[in-house]
Amino acid sequence: MLIIGIAGGTGCGKTTVVEQIIAQLPKDEVCVISQDSYYKDTSNLSYQERVKINFDHPNSIDFDLLLQHLKSLREGDSFEQPVYSFVEHNRTGKTITTYPKKVVIIEGILILTQQEIRDMFDIKVFVHADSDERLIRRLKRDISQRGRNMDEVLTRYQTTLKPMHQQFIEPTKEFADIIIPTNKHNLVAVDLIRTIISEKL
Repeated sequence: MLIIGIAGGTGCGKTTVVEQIIAQLPKDEVCVISQDSYYKDTSNLSYQERVKINFDHPNSIDFDLLLQHLKSLREGDSFEQPVYSFVEHNRTGKTITTYPKKVVIIEGILILTQQEIRDMFDIKVFVHADSDERLIRRLKRDISQRGRNMDEVLTRYQTTLKPMHQQFIEPTKEFADIIIPTNKHNLVAVDLIRTIISEKL
C-alpha cells in the first residue's frame, strides 16, 4: 500500500491535482480520503455556535480518528468514514465504508501539521497557489456549493483563513517531498508522482 498526503491552502487546487493523479490509475486500486470528513462532531453546539468555530485551526480536526483509520488501512481493515455537511457545519451521522486499496490519497489543508499523520505518508505533496487565486476559488465554491454569501466568505477569509494559513499551513511546505506550483503548470509534477506510484506498485 502506498499512502500519499496532499496538502496546501484553501482553494489551491488540491482536488484538481488528486483528479489528475488518479486519472490514469485503475479505479479499483485507488482510495481518496478528505480531511474535511474528519471535522470534529459538533452536535452538542447550536448552529449559531458552530458557525463561529475556526475550522482552519488544527484543533477543529479529529486527527486521532484519522490516524486510527489510516492504521486500519495499513492492517488491511476497512473503516467507516464520517460524512460531513458544510451547510450544517457538522457531521451528518452517516458514514461511508472505506476499504484498503493499493494507493490511498489523503488530501486536506492541515494534514501535514501532525507528525503522527505525516509519518503515515509515503509521499508528501504541497500544492502552492497565489493567495488572490485561492481567495477567488474559495469565493466561487462557498457561494455556489456551500450556501455562503460574499460578506461571510470575505469576513472568514480575513479573520481565520488568511491568519491560519500563515500560521499553520504555509510552514508545512518544509515537510513536503514535492511542491506543486499551482494547478495550471503542474503536469511535470503530476507525471513525476504517477511515475513514483507506478514504481512503488
